[in-house]
Amino acid sequence: MGMKFPQFFKLAISIAVCELVGIVGSIVTTPSISGWYTTLTVPAFNPPNWIFGPVWTTLYLLMGTAVFLIWNKGFDRSDVKKAFAVFMLQLVLNMSWSIVFFGLQNPAWAFVTIVAMWLSIVWTMILFNKISKSAMWLLVPYVLWVSFASYLNYSIWTLNS
Repeated sequence: MGMKFPQFFKLAISIAVCELVGIVGSIVTTPSISGWYTTLTVPAFNPPNWIFGPVWTTLYLLMGTAVFLIWNKGFDRSDVKKAFAVFMLQLVLNMSWSIVFFGLQNPAWAFVTIVAMWLSIVWTMILFNKISKSAMWLLVPYVLWVSFASYLNYSIWTLNS
C-alpha cells in the first residue's frame, strides 16, 4: 500500500470499520432480542439487554483506536501486516458470532465461534504487544467482555439444551 492517509483519516477508517461490524451484528441481533431470545432460559447473571449497545459501541471504538496505532507503525512492516491480518480474523469472527447466535439461533455453534474469537483476540493482543503496548492495552476490556460473553453463551447453551 503505497497510498498515504492523513492520521485523522486512518483513525476514522479504523474506527468506522470496527463500528460497521457492530452495526451488521445489531441488524442480525435486533429482531431476535424481542423474539427468539425472550423464549430462552438465561442465567441469573445475564445483563439487561440495554447494556449491550453501549458496551459494544465502546469496545469497537477501543478496537478501532488499537488497530489505528498498529497501522500507524507502517503497513510496510511484516509484523504490522501479520497483526493486522489476525485483527481482521477476530473481527470476522466477532461478526460471525452475532450471525450464528442470533441469526441462526444456534447457541452451541455460537459457543464454538466465540471460543475461536477469544483465541484470536488473545493472539491479536500478543502480536499488538510486540508493536504497541498501548494498542494491546486498548484490547483488555474487549477480551474481558468476550470472556464474560463466552461464559454467558455457554450458560445459555446448556440451560436450553
